[in-house]
Amino acid sequence: MLLRLIVSIITTTAALVATTTLGQSQSGQQAIEEIEVFANSRRSEGLNSVNAAVSVLGEEELGLILHTHYQEALSRIPGFSGNRNNGQESLMALRSPVLTGSGACGAFLIAENGIPVRSAGFCNVNEMFDTHSEYAQSIEVIKGPASAFWGSNALHGLVNVILPRPGEVGELSLEQGPRGSYRAKAAMGSDNGNFKQSLYITGINEEGYRDDSGVDQQKVSWLYENSLANGIKMEGGFTYNNLNQETAGYVAGAKAYADSDKRDTNPNPEAYRDSQSTRAWTRVTMESGSWEITATPYFREVNMSFVQHYLPGQPIEDNEHRSIGIQIAAFREFDNSSSFSWGIDAESTDGAYKENQPNPTSGSLFVRRTIPQGMHYDYEVEASQLALFANYEAPLTDRLGLSIGARLEQIDYEYDNLMLDGRTDATGVACGFGGCRFSRPADRDDDFNDISPKLGLSYELNENHNFFVRAQRGIRAPQTTELYRLQGSQTVADLDSVELDSYELALQGGGSNWNYSASLYWMDKENEVLKDSNRINLNGSHTKHEGFEFAIGYDLTDSLSFSGVYNLADHTYENDLVSGGQNINGNDIDTAPDHFGNLRLTYRPAGDILAELELVHMGDYYTNPENTASYDGHDLLNLRLQYDVNDDFMVYLNALNITDEEYAERADWSGWVGDRYFPGEPARVFVGFTWKYR
Repeated sequence: MLLRLIVSIITTTAALVATTTLGQSQSGQQAIEEIEVFANSRRSEGLNSVNAAVSVLGEEELGLILHTHYQEALSRIPGFSGNRNNGQESLMALRSPVLTGSGACGAFLIAENGIPVRSAGFCNVNEMFDTHSEYAQSIEVIKGPASAFWGSNALHGLVNVILPRPGEVGELSLEQGPRGSYRAKAAMGSDNGNFKQSLYITGINEEGYRDDSGVDQQKVSWLYENSLANGIKMEGGFTYNNLNQETAGYVAGAKAYADSDKRDTNPNPEAYRDSQSTRAWTRVTMESGSWEITATPYFREVNMSFVQHYLPGQPIEDNEHRSIGIQIAAFREFDNSSSFSWGIDAESTDGAYKENQPNPTSGSLFVRRTIPQGMHYDYEVEASQLALFANYEAPLTDRLGLSIGARLEQIDYEYDNLMLDGRTDATGVACGFGGCRFSRPADRDDDFNDISPKLGLSYELNENHNFFVRAQRGIRAPQTTELYRLQGSQTVADLDSVELDSYELALQGGGSNWNYSASLYWMDKENEVLKDSNRINLNGSHTKHEGFEFAIGYDLTDSLSFSGVYNLADHTYENDLVSGGQNINGNDIDTAPDHFGNLRLTYRPAGDILAELELVHMGDYYTNPENTASYDGHDLLNLRLQYDVNDDFMVYLNALNITDEEYAERADWSGWVGDRYFPGEPARVFVGFTWKYR
């Protein structure tokens, strides 16, 4: 059924291309050319010249969404189906299932202005909240492996938040939402000729829909540009984020998200998440002969503490890491319109991890005997990352273009266990039933060497439509928690780097009043580490990921336009794995909907009024690897209105879930409690204004 539908859509798209006349206005294509993207090659280039599965949310669209959580924005991106958890938490999905477990976050690289927000071996599934996305000028998303310019963790995709160019600005925004939630944003900056600088501040206070689930968050970004007399350009700045969140846990029971007695309760009022992160960077660009060279030194620090409320015993995790690194790239253009680039990335990181359970474990005798109170893990890791990459772009004919590149990367870990080795409690006392749930390996060193090649061909079908073929490999080294936070009888995690081979066919184009993109992809992944229903690692997993993505925009009239994305996907286990006593080979991966999408009608009856009606569709999906539990999916309707009182003052209203749908932001299944959910919020309205005083 899925294959027939994909073939039907491809046939329709091909017919559309074939019947399009060559005499169309080029204004639609010009609009595409005006979109700049940084994520593909680490320097700005026109989107229409990029042979990569890139989608960009621009400043105007982000200014309409005014998201309170990044999921509200990325749901418009083909291939995205991530879950919003409680507060600012999330689980990413890009051409993938929603992945959980120690290394799940390693499938996606999250960056701000090209600087990854976490070190390659120290990711976190929630790291998107480290970006200052509320002030993003654009958000760039690469679906699938992210070219030769990005290495470990850019496996299923890359999200790069681009902050505004610094300069003269003066702006204040205030917003009020339900249950006493507030958000304030301020921007101020100056343009002093060769030196420009801006400061951006965001403050969030949210009581939370569920009991004891408030959020306080502050973000600050300072950006600068400095053009020197010798032609050297310097740009950079810093971002600081502080999050203090009271976290609401899962509500358990069949369709508990629709139970009025449960959906706004919090079974884990003691849960919290505190996180602080800082990044500082400077990008230096200069000309040297025929080469353009950029060097970007940076510093990163992350500290996070939270209660693992989803585990028996509810241990507290404290993790931290500090990194210094540099990105170097050189670019050269040739007379035949070809280009060559190469570069080096180097990073050194010091990290630490602690897990302590302050209270006794409750539950069955087995759980109480295998998960003792006290310290579970306490270790440090010194990590280094070194990579060399090269990329070549060339026209083979007037219509046919070639893109080829590769990245060679090495990651080394030096692990130091600060506790007793083995499966005992902190004092050396053995647990019952064969040993404690957690296992601490002895001190060791690990290194991973990987190569990720890519090959792309582009063909201009006519002046308005282009066809692309892409083949590339994504890689990610194991995360430190996968290697050193062991479970059960593991004494050594004998893990290889995860490898994902991706193949894609794509069409894109448009005319004076419409545009589209269509992609068909196949991906094969080896050495994956997954979690079963009891959160036990399933090492050496083999999975397949196939799908079709379609995005379209069309101006129905001068004042009314339609746009949307629709996704079909199939994510399956492909080797013998036992979960819940069953062999799950051939099963659908849990939290992997077969279909999902986003449709929007935008209406601008006058230059000072803008309205949008948005439908967000989430299809049904299995919630456990055994495929015995499932979630029915949901449809949400959102309304956004903006009115420009004058050139300097704008008021807005965002009404989310206006039909008051009872739904789950995340549906899950646990071997301990069965069905469990993060309930979605009921109908809610946010009102605010933006005053541009300069």
